[in-house]
Amino acid sequence: MEQTDINAVMSRRKLIGAGVALGAGAALPKWTWAAAQSVAGVGGVGIPPWEVWDAEADPVIAAVIDRGEAPMVNALLRQWTQNGQPLPDGLPADLREFMEHARQLPAWTDIDKLKWAVDFNKRRGVYLGVAYGFVSGMMSTVIPHEARAVYYSKGGGDMKDRISKTAKLGYDIGSERAFHSPHGEMIVTCVKTRMAHAGVRHLLPQSPHWRHGATEVGGIPISQRDILVTWHSLPTSVVRSFRKWGVRMPPRDADAFLHSWQVAAHMLGVRDEYIPATWAAAETQAQQILDPVLAPTPEGKKLAHMLVNLAAEVDRGHISKPLLESLTRTFLGPKIAGWLEIPRHPWQDELLAAAWPLYVGVQEGTLWLAPRYAKQFWNFFAEVLRQGALWYLGEGKRLYIEIPVMNNPNYLNAPPPS
Repeated sequence: MEQTDINAVMSRRKLIGAGVALGAGAALPKWTWAAAQSVAGVGGVGIPPWEVWDAEADPVIAAVIDRGEAPMVNALLRQWTQNGQPLPDGLPADLREFMEHARQLPAWTDIDKLKWAVDFNKRRGVYLGVAYGFVSGMMSTVIPHEARAVYYSKGGGDMKDRISKTAKLGYDIGSERAFHSPHGEMIVTCVKTRMAHAGVRHLLPQSPHWRHGATEVGGIPISQRDILVTWHSLPTSVVRSFRKWGVRMPPRDADAFLHSWQVAAHMLGVRDEYIPATWAAAETQAQQILDPVLAPTPEGKKLAHMLVNLAAEVDRGHISKPLLESLTRTFLGPKIAGWLEIPRHPWQDELLAAAWPLYVGVQEGTLWLAPRYAKQFWNFFAEVLRQGALWYLGEGKRLYIEIPVMNNPNYLNAPPPS
């Protein structure tokens, strides 16, 4: 994005001269990751991603909200659920134009890789479920920008709904047909998520609670860096977890899995020059923008405890709060669990920490276990994921990703921080 575009975005949101942290970028590390490592394939070190937002979506969604059209648009888009469906009649002309462009897959999409990625997701579903749920999901609470944006935006007012919508992205990318069929839902999910992000960018700077601690450049949330950080908390963290657990990931699987997430990043509005072309490039980028930012925040701690408290709703306690706390400690490690003040459950923590390597060893054929014990391990972890999926995905109810019309309602009338 050119500097004039940045200034236009800031002016539109009435942030210039509003006391926001315009100099927050001074504390950020130097951006050294070159576009030659990206799917674009060419280019040196360009504009840092923390200075880039979404020049296509942001003005359109801001206009929809300001014109009071978001409720009408959300109602119309509830009927748009599959990739191949035409957009519903009645959408504002500027929004329709944006969406018709945004729903197009990038020219570099490899359909064969996308199909193989679906097969990979089927074969590695248990591992992926654990990684997405207990690594990526809880990691989001120690990504400061993400935690604070979630907490003070509309999603923070209903965490069950918010986490279900987040889980839908991970579910849809691994589901049959995903991107590559007119009957899949991943294109729709990405476009709607992209529009929701644009809505948050427009509304969240109006929250004095969020603004009070904001360190984002220009006081604008969800920059391209923030999306990339979240991206790395998903596929990059999965690959790191597989490596740590000893799960085999042949090159064809790894390439297909990466490609599905490359396409997802593009469809979420990330510039091609920032999307890693290889796992080596992804690891290099993650070391620069994900690993250094992980830290506890008051909002992140509250979100983490909201999530574990909600676990009591899962099938009347089949997955208890203490069990979820132990699983979190097992898969995220003691450091992050300590940051989040996740309590220890001594015998249970040790049992689960010992059980998971045994489970993986049996499944990967590197460890022999008596068949009845192997079956017990399988049934336990499969049930955890089955119940978790029911909870995360709203017990089978249709989930609607929508343009927000307000920030967290719990803070609308509360006095701003002093």
